[in-house]
Amino acid sequence: MPAYEIEIILNRQLADCLSIPVFITDTKGNLIFYNEPAEILLGKKYSETGEMKVEQWSTIYSQMDKDGNQIPPDELPLVRTIRDCTPNHKTFWIKSLQGNIEKISLTAYPIISRENKFLGAVAIFWKAKEDEN
Repeated sequence: MPAYEIEIILNRQLADCLSIPVFITDTKGNLIFYNEPAEILLGKKYSETGEMKVEQWSTIYSQMDKDGNQIPPDELPLVRTIRDCTPNHKTFWIKSLQGNIEKISLTAYPIISRENKFLGAVAIFWKAKEDEN
């Protein structure tokens, strides 16, 4: 892992301790880490994929609405958080690298330093209940 600001390192440490899936990106949207619960849901270990550009991770996993239509990358909560530096939330379906389709809810928030500098973003997600929108 390259040298990152302490806020990124602390978010990664927290992600390692959580039992729910977590993605962490840098300011350009490059995926710099995802934890073990995310590996299970997505179907691929972080050690196998490593860091990924936003263009890669936002399209490698198919994201669909309730009717099965592809969600454009710009409408994904994590991409919106990176673009706007604001928290975002959405419930949608993903197709894992293993071909499994899962309904997930995802909340993304920006990582801001004490100096008020945007450092990246975190996405926390979980399998959604059938009645969740």
